[in-house]
Amino acid sequence: MNEMTTIQAVSERWSRDDIAALYDLPFIELVFRAAEVHRANHPANQVQRSTLLSIKTGGCPEDCGYCNQAAGAETGLKATRLMDVRAVMQAAAEAKDNGSTRFCMGAAWRNPKDRDMPAIVQMVKGVRQMGMETCMTLGMLTPAQADQLAEAGLDYYNHNIDTSPEHYAKVITTRTFEDRLDTLESVRAAGINVCSGGIVGLGETRADRVGFIHALANLPTPPESVPVNALVPVKGTPLGDMLADTPMAKIDDIEFVRTVAVARITMPSSMVRLSAGRESMGEATQALCFMAGANSIFTGDKLLTTGNAGDDADAALFAKLGLTAMAAAPTQEKCGC
Repeated sequence: MNEMTTIQAVSERWSRDDIAALYDLPFIELVFRAAEVHRANHPANQVQRSTLLSIKTGGCPEDCGYCNQAAGAETGLKATRLMDVRAVMQAAAEAKDNGSTRFCMGAAWRNPKDRDMPAIVQMVKGVRQMGMETCMTLGMLTPAQADQLAEAGLDYYNHNIDTSPEHYAKVITTRTFEDRLDTLESVRAAGINVCSGGIVGLGETRADRVGFIHALANLPTPPESVPVNALVPVKGTPLGDMLADTPMAKIDDIEFVRTVAVARITMPSSMVRLSAGRESMGEATQALCFMAGANSIFTGDKLLTTGNAGDDADAALFAKLGLTAMAAAPTQEKCGC
């Protein structure tokens, strides 16, 4: 099966031509349309505050060209073991005290080992008991592992498609685009909400950004959560070294906002998450992203292993823009049925 088969087998909600036409709209018109869609589906002026914790850092056998946690990256990052459950609970409690309503946990694995699942399950249960929304990103999952996470009550599983099917092999060679879709299918079948997005600024073309949105919007059920990241070029990673100090190293701010707006229009009910790369964006660019439909950010000083804007800067920005933090949704008992 080629990598486009799964996507093309689904009746297209949005054709590539439709999505390209959105990108080509005058910028103000595109943002206006995205704002209308956003207000029709989400509360205005509310943004969810989330925290992302690396529960197992470095040593990943994958060769994702953007990632400083890949074992082959020469970044000096020290690999660690899986964190103790109690330490994760402490970090979650601190995140809640700082205003986060969503706690995301990421491990630098190709896929979790079955021996790791009991600790992972305890982490999910513990964070949910605090009344926070839970998300995990652990690499590829088997259907049985997805079922375990569902039984633990996991709200979201993150597994990004990263870029368009056509550009994918230029970024990653150790797993295929189809492998990504298989994990998303396992997550969906287990009854867990899907969190899937990608990275812009990987040296892709606008046609690739169109293909990236097309792939997500035409999944059998679009992701409930769509992170949009701007590449943070890290020295010692293949893409970081290749794109550093070149015009391709940072995507144009207007093009980034266009991508957020197109994601909002094509996936109206999804949470669109303004994720990595935000620390390098000015306040005006972030404000435009919120206007275009982004309604979630990651707070704190670090995202896994790269820098982030920080709580104080975010509080000041929220005050300046008149934004309020989204309240936590009540957690519900879940089962894997």
